[in-house]
Amino acid sequence: MSFAAAFRATWATVLTSRTLLSTMLLAVVLYAFYYPAPYSQEVAQQLPVVLVDEDASALSRELVRNLEATRAVTVVDHAPSVAEAQARLRAGKADGVVLIARGLQRQLRTGAPGAGIAVWVNASYLLRASTIGEAVTEVLRDLAVEKLDVLGQVVRTGPPVTVVREPMFNPTAGYKGYVFPAVAIVIIQQTLLFGVATLLGGRRREGRWRMGHGEYAGTWAAFTSVGLLTCLFLFGFIFWVQGIPRDENVAGMLLSAPLLAASVAGLGLWLGSYFDRSERAMVILAPTSAPFFFLSGTAWPLDQMPGFVRALAQLIPSTSGVHVFVPLNQMHASLADVAPGVLTLLALTLLYGGLGWWRIAGPRQKRKLTQPATKSELA
Repeated sequence: MSFAAAFRATWATVLTSRTLLSTMLLAVVLYAFYYPAPYSQEVAQQLPVVLVDEDASALSRELVRNLEATRAVTVVDHAPSVAEAQARLRAGKADGVVLIARGLQRQLRTGAPGAGIAVWVNASYLLRASTIGEAVTEVLRDLAVEKLDVLGQVVRTGPPVTVVREPMFNPTAGYKGYVFPAVAIVIIQQTLLFGVATLLGGRRREGRWRMGHGEYAGTWAAFTSVGLLTCLFLFGFIFWVQGIPRDENVAGMLLSAPLLAASVAGLGLWLGSYFDRSERAMVILAPTSAPFFFLSGTAWPLDQMPGFVRALAQLIPSTSGVHVFVPLNQMHASLADVAPGVLTLLALTLLYGGLGWWRIAGPRQKRKLTQPATKSELA
């Protein structure tokens, strides 16, 4: 089969197979609207906290009112002691405990030691914990700077220092703007990988998975074009619809996207040739989505991982994809800025494309194209 015929036949199979169509195209559309939906608020809001006010002063009451006025937390209960408040935290009735220690007002006015605010949080949810801590800190700082200045009182440490934080690449400082651009790369990889491996597994079960050079190249190119289409759909349309902060380097994205799609398509062809049926591909590859996301360096910096983990991560196209497309799409990075990731994608394209050719269309397989497939050869 020629290159052009294989290209057309592969696309026809994708569009007419319900399994492949739902896996490679419709799933991308579903994820594009479903995945960002839970993060529409961008930041955690109305997190329940239990308050212990030992100071019982005008200033502490003002602090409580200001804390309740924030969007971040809501005071669900006032406890008489820290022990009781922590018991409610352990029981899951709150995400945090805020203690206003006795003498806080006097400390802020005179600088006397021995008082302050303590916060206990459920650190099982890091986002919730950091949100509560930041809310309490902001309210206390505003009171110390504004309330005491209005009263004409001078803090012994001198005039306050104002710290201004301005996010550069995620101006809303929202969770959706942080996580979805990285998850989109994993979505592109996994949907394409599942589809390619599923097709090859089905063809292997039927005994027609070996190809000539032209057919292999056409099949690889067709799947690469499917991946490129999903890249353009997510980066060019969904990011705009979902309001994802972006400052695109369009030319860099258009030059790099084919490498991501081609490397994943080659990986899918190579791996798929080892599955004895289409269902096996989904069963084995589906659990890899979460590990691949964590190995991308989004949840935890890649350079802080052990060396062997970093080396393993570089074999996954989505790892380099995240480090190429997040800067290109969100930070207007140049190709020179993301050159290491682009070169890694190029190397993976050659590696997995070559492995797929060796497995499916290499000299050994070419000789068998003219022979009936035996049971041992199918294995």
